[in-house]
Amino acid sequence: MYLADGRTPPPRSAAPAGRGHRRGRRGATVPATVLVLGTVSLVTDVSSEMVTAVLPLYLVAGLGLSPLGFGLLDGVYNGVGALVRLLGGRLADRGAGHKTVAAIGYGLSALCKPLLLTVHGLPLIGAVLAADRTGKGLRTAPRDALISLASEPAVRGRAFGAHRAMDTAGALLGPVAAFLILRAAAGGYDAVFAVSGCVAALGVLVLLLFVPVDPRGEAPTPASRTPVRALLRRPALRRLTGCAVLLGLTTVSDSFLYLTLQHRLDLSESWFPLLPLGTSGVFLALALPMGVLADRFGRRRLFLCGHLALLAAYALLVTVSGTSPVLAGAVLALHGSFYAATDGVLAAATADAVPEEVRGSGLAVVQTGQAAARFTCSVAFGAAWTAWGDRTALGAAAAGLAVSALVSTVLLRPAPEGVR
Repeated sequence: MYLADGRTPPPRSAAPAGRGHRRGRRGATVPATVLVLGTVSLVTDVSSEMVTAVLPLYLVAGLGLSPLGFGLLDGVYNGVGALVRLLGGRLADRGAGHKTVAAIGYGLSALCKPLLLTVHGLPLIGAVLAADRTGKGLRTAPRDALISLASEPAVRGRAFGAHRAMDTAGALLGPVAAFLILRAAAGGYDAVFAVSGCVAALGVLVLLLFVPVDPRGEAPTPASRTPVRALLRRPALRRLTGCAVLLGLTTVSDSFLYLTLQHRLDLSESWFPLLPLGTSGVFLALALPMGVLADRFGRRRLFLCGHLALLAAYALLVTVSGTSPVLAGAVLALHGSFYAATDGVLAAATADAVPEEVRGSGLAVVQTGQAAARFTCSVAFGAAWTAWGDRTALGAAAAGLAVSALVSTVLLRPAPEGVR
């Protein structure tokens, strides 16, 4: 029996979700379960971002892939996760349990990191990346469901912000670790992959030992048989899903953004892994404040505002020439602001729109739509870059994002009662 499973939680009436834990300003709470899940995500993101930081350069410079080939692999890296997110949410709601499905997902991703040591051809690398993203897809919706169930609705944005801040701390440390390993170790890429696997295993252990089966202190919710089409009849969920898809279709992947910056600044390969630090540092600083702002200002409105920051980053890359580090700082600051205002905020808004018994499925519907759209964007952007060059391709993405933001504003304007 795992340690977390063997504890007897207090009745909900004695300790409602989020109370009796860690208190912030004005009585707002960050539940202990959220902090533990944040620790799991922190450790796991150190592992994942070590690989993500070096993967574009490893594939393009090391293996000689074209931008189109990298776009296909990057699409696999993001798209496969999209295909299984819905499966993860449905399994969790249908009786497998949120913690169990999340643990399977984290475990599968941990197993994939050492496999990168043994594969070198494009098909095998694609298969390993697909398996890794399958693990991420399985765990994301159940993990976010656990966060939402542990948090009071009034401070749900703060809870997701705290989790995303811890998650991003791992994203900040991962590229630093990759940078240090590349500079210190012979055969640096293999060393990065090996250390990444060990760190990922630690994250799985923390999850198994310290995350409770049900953070509400109740017996698990009875298995839900609600079909996906019934979920999409809910106006709030349908609108959020539509907006996530529209905006995701014009959200260029992080890897392409960093490759574009490298071309603008003419950075050496050894410095490339540090580019994600700018994004992660801003995300880390703003994740919790943006969560608090979302609780007060409106989660859906802040989600839309975050995409305006991304649009500004695109505009700078398209219109500003030269190799000034100020350009890089501005782009990365806007990129980090985009994530802080959208990532956890969208999850909190989705949790407001669906009841507890289908929380995992509802989160998975929105996340699946968004991830599938970003998969499509990644492949299309890689093809556009190959055909037209990076500046023209990014200009087209910026125009599409502006149109998508306008349409999304209209879609979300008639908000259903009780959903912000």
